[in-house]
Amino acid sequence: MIYSLKGTVQQLNPTSVVVDVNGVGYFVGISLQTSEKLTLGEATFLHIQQIIREDAHLLFGFNTILEKELFNLLISVNGVGPVSALIMLSSLSIDEIANAILSGNSLLLQKVKGIGAKTAERIIVDLRDKVQKFSVSGENISNFADNKVKDEALSALEVLGIPKKTSEKIADRLLKTTPAYSVEDLIKQILKNI
Repeated sequence: MIYSLKGTVQQLNPTSVVVDVNGVGYFVGISLQTSEKLTLGEATFLHIQQIIREDAHLLFGFNTILEKELFNLLISVNGVGPVSALIMLSSLSIDEIANAILSGNSLLLQKVKGIGAKTAERIIVDLRDKVQKFSVSGENISNFADNKVKDEALSALEVLGIPKKTSEKIADRLLKTTPAYSVEDLIKQILKNI
């Protein structure tokens, strides 16, 4: 199973890329979101989802692991194939898809080519409980990298004897106002605010 590819962008189209990995070219289907991050002739790293069918071995590539995870959730819904999932990821942002599913906005999903009313409803019903982490609206912290910074800071503070509940409330408040903290800076700011 091919899990990722690291190589040079040999050919680039809006919906596909050929990645040269040590002289072997891999044809990979991509979304417009991923396509915008690639440059012809430059090095790249793609998270890969391999789909093996009787008539083909298909590779789909993603710039982020979140995009790959959402793609896999979408194709798990009956009636949504890999091409439809890529079209959806090209038409809407990850946040827009997640928020449409969470709020039951089937009209937004139906704006995607190939997604009808029944399929949109099925996506909402099947995925409502699974897309929480993709939504970055209001209550969730807007950058998922912040969660790692926060977790490391909270662990370090626990070692110092500060209860996690106390430091987590302060961390959430600080990250909402200034999302780009390093672990060290976040620890210092939490200690100042206890």
